[in-house]
Amino acid sequence: MHQERLQVTAARSVTWTRHHLPPVQAHELLVRTIAGAISIGAELPQVRGDDPTDLAPVYPKETGYESYATVIAVGNQVTRFQVGDRLLAFYGHQDIALVDEAKAIPVPNGVSAKLALLNILSCDAAKGVRKLVPKPTDSVLVTGMGVIGLLAVFYLRHFYHVDRIVVFDPDPVRSSLALSLGAHASYSDSDESFTHALECSARQDAFALLQEKLVPHGQLCILSDGNHETLSLTPAFYEKELRLVGSSDGWDYQEHAAWFFKTAPHVPHLEQLFEKTVSARDLVECFDRLLTDAPPLKVLVLYPSVD
Repeated sequence: MHQERLQVTAARSVTWTRHHLPPVQAHELLVRTIAGAISIGAELPQVRGDDPTDLAPVYPKETGYESYATVIAVGNQVTRFQVGDRLLAFYGHQDIALVDEAKAIPVPNGVSAKLALLNILSCDAAKGVRKLVPKPTDSVLVTGMGVIGLLAVFYLRHFYHVDRIVVFDPDPVRSSLALSLGAHASYSDSDESFTHALECSARQDAFALLQEKLVPHGQLCILSDGNHETLSLTPAFYEKELRLVGSSDGWDYQEHAAWFFKTAPHVPHLEQLFEKTVSARDLVECFDRLLTDAPPLKVLVLYPSVD
């Protein structure tokens, strides 16, 4: 069986490539992709070839990491899935793939493709929030209302039930979406201080603002990827003896999914994080446009159905 895989073959160049898939092994699943997603903050720097976390890129590079699929064959020792089941996996922009059963996340019936895919980045955002362990009475300032920032707001409100969540983003549309997901207010230059902070913008001016606005001994988590600007500590960090933690990837995708799939269907604004939908056959052209146009929050990629 052959697989179509989207790869970065050089800086600013992506193309579909064809690969042979080996037979399904004992603990593997053969899956056909229903939908995927473009993660703007992570993928565009890789496609442009200017990701500061990858100074000497080697090509070809794989693309994407969020995949929603249906099982079309199972290995002879698979116990958790059967043909026809829906799942999440991390193989990216591919039409079919082999997935280790242990790494696949089952998706309940009735969950939309958009919500299913958001489970992955929601878990990544949740990991950073969980490092701070905020109480409902704490106050939290979140900078950067990209997808990670918005999902951090969602988790603060719907898991930790934090009431005072203030967001900072120059885009009023994104700030408004944050309010619909549970934020209390948009930031205004005032004397208010905060017990906790989350940096999701990858911008030094926002990182400096958080350090300025935290109370002494306050906690700050960096959730942004570090692939835009260098983030530097300011004198306030030392004067206030702040606590700084970093976070990457998810805390437990399987366990988080159990909570997310019970909660997310009751938060309809979550699906608005997908501001654009594109067919998989148009992905090359889509990436070309993303390199020059103002990017959306997130792109849903739909794959053709096969009867």
